[in-house]
Amino acid sequence: MNTISPQIEAQLSRDEKVLWAGQPKQGVILRGADALMIPFSLMWGGFAIFWELSVLQSDAPAIFVLFGIPFVLIGLYLIVGRFFFDAKQRANTYYGVTDERVIIISGVFSRKIKSLNLRTLSDLSLLEGKGGEGTVSFGGGSPLSSMFAGFAGWPGMEQYLGPRFELIPNAKSVFETIRGMQRVAA
Repeated sequence: MNTISPQIEAQLSRDEKVLWAGQPKQGVILRGADALMIPFSLMWGGFAIFWELSVLQSDAPAIFVLFGIPFVLIGLYLIVGRFFFDAKQRANTYYGVTDERVIIISGVFSRKIKSLNLRTLSDLSLLEGKGGEGTVSFGGGSPLSSMFAGFAGWPGMEQYLGPRFELIPNAKSVFETIRGMQRVAA
């Protein structure tokens, strides 16, 4: 069992026991979707910056300068900012498995707490990668969830992916802990 974070500890009821607690992988990471997003972001950002510089060097009206600014900002977010936002989002995410429920605490600008009762939890799935790192998903999620799986770090994507323990070490062990508690709770 990992060290229990104060965020998870604050959510526990009086007799609730933590079986596992952790966080997703920390730092800036590359995901599968980045194979498409990096070239797209470089083209978008490159064109937006080229546009803005061309407008600034010409005698174009100020409306053209203002028009280009949002596109440059979006381009900068796509090129660099999204990696840091994703890292910050994962740094503020805490997971816990107790003898009663699964707890997910997340959020960059505001805190979101998700609690899933082990007795009513259905459709548990495991996606295990190299070195035992993986993702444990709870519930069915959206029918389009597999399409959005590579964009897990994007703001707002969690509504399509459903609740999950993302990028955790020893994912199979956590998966088996949850399944074991489901059998006991049934």
